[in-house]
Amino acid sequence: MIEIKKKSLKVSIITATFNSASHIADCVKSIHFQTYNNIEHLIIDGASKDKTLEIIKATPNRIEKIISEPDKGIYDAMNKGIQAATGDVIGILNSDDFFADKDVIAKIANEFLEDSELEAVYTNLYYVQQNDPSKIVRHWISGPFKKKSFFKGWHPPHPTLYLRKDVYDKYGLFNLNFPLAADFELMLRFFEKHNIKTKHLPITTIRMRLGGATSKNWENVRKQNFECMEAFRANGFKSPVLYPIYRLLPKLLQFLKK
Repeated sequence: MIEIKKKSLKVSIITATFNSASHIADCVKSIHFQTYNNIEHLIIDGASKDKTLEIIKATPNRIEKIISEPDKGIYDAMNKGIQAATGDVIGILNSDDFFADKDVIAKIANEFLEDSELEAVYTNLYYVQQNDPSKIVRHWISGPFKKKSFFKGWHPPHPTLYLRKDVYDKYGLFNLNFPLAADFELMLRFFEKHNIKTKHLPITTIRMRLGGATSKNWENVRKQNFECMEAFRANGFKSPVLYPIYRLLPKLLQFLKK
């Protein structure tokens, strides 16, 4: 168990669900069994038609609030969760994903407790097979943020990102004009435009099942690349002409390093 170095802070974890019955139990249990005590778990459900909510309620959990109503997609659900959260720090755990070990939140919380000016912590991520999450497909190893890194195809793994709540209060929520790349736009805005203080914690904290909306087909990949280029312009930057190539290269390297 990780020793908490100072007074505890509250960590809110948001999970957006919609017909997520197949894997939601793994997600909920991985939060329930974290060694860190001061956790608030919020479920933001898009009015699921399957047994998602039944499974959630039957699974050991630390859920403080469930909101179930139609939404405008996953980023709208995440925005609802951020607005409802009462924690000092906010993270997101997708309904298909789960923590790599029981000390993840304790390790992340300690980073914020050690540095009161730190605004963001992010880590590394495993992509795993959809039906066998013990099999690693790709290891996303990130690194410290350097100015203009986003322009060269770099960005942190969003599922590993934890932010102080006041970062959202100051700089805004997910922009719903980017249905496939709102996470990229938000990180670009926070890191490059507003220069928040960040730290890369060199551990792997998330097992992420392959099969998200963006990766389902090449048309979605093309659309996401277009949205990423639009995100630069929306934040007052010149969009890098070679950005789609820069974006693909790190992913290819991750496969080679696996």
